[in-house]
Amino acid sequence: MTISGMTGFARAEGEYAGQRWIWELKSVNGRGLDLKLRTPPGYDAVEPAVRAAANAKFKRGSLQASLSLAREASAVTALRIDLELAERLIAAGEQFKDRVAKPRWDGILAARGVVQSEDNAELSDEERAAFERKLVDSFNTALELLAQARQAEGRALAGIFSDAAARLDGLIGAARATAAAAPAAALERIRQRLESLAPDFKLDPQRLAQEAAIAATRADVQEELERLSAHAAELRSLITKPEPAGRRLDFLSQELTREANTLCSKSSDLELTRIGLDLKTVVDQIKEQAANVE
Repeated sequence: MTISGMTGFARAEGEYAGQRWIWELKSVNGRGLDLKLRTPPGYDAVEPAVRAAANAKFKRGSLQASLSLAREASAVTALRIDLELAERLIAAGEQFKDRVAKPRWDGILAARGVVQSEDNAELSDEERAAFERKLVDSFNTALELLAQARQAEGRALAGIFSDAAARLDGLIGAARATAAAAPAAALERIRQRLESLAPDFKLDPQRLAQEAAIAATRADVQEELERLSAHAAELRSLITKPEPAGRRLDFLSQELTREANTLCSKSSDLELTRIGLDLKTVVDQIKEQAANVE
């Protein structure tokens, strides 16, 4: 198993009692779970079950779900013309026959109430309840397809995070090697600085060693490197778990940023500073991609 993303699209169709429907689901990034549901008038009864299903399936993401319906051709509502009403409309217009053109059938049929529907496909309460259950089942199918799309994105993200963890390990190793040489480098910098300021001044080796030790202590980054290494291991662990890891990745990227910043601020070596900046670049990429994880 691996982490899941938050972007995807799914579509599910169904048919029952002469009605056909299509569920379309779209998911994008979101800090929490937000479902925007659009259904035709008269179908509010399915909303509680649909929202409960979405909440059970996902923890984060902005979801848009729309339901569209259409009758089968064999179940189209029959039409009836109210001839009595049409005759009354024609008779009422007789008084205007010398002043306006005679009425046409298309105009009479367009008058309100002339064409009426005979809905022979009205569902009983039991059929209506069964129809709504079918709609919810179809929505669950769309949710599963959407989850598969989000998991596919998660696999791609896991590859990105795995590469980032490998880069962190390489940079941490390089920082360890550079930091190990820091005491000797600090001693040499102090020696060169004192010789440039006072060429004739005789240096006390013991005092010089003390100053170098103080400078090395101030620049010690071993604790930061240990924490960075632990965070890289945690990153590898998170991307292999099926549970939603987006929030933990957010927090982890913050901790990585803090340690990389501290390393740069402590560094008195140009090479170590460069490594710290490279670390911050990788961490920024992790933070950016974490926003896509459920």
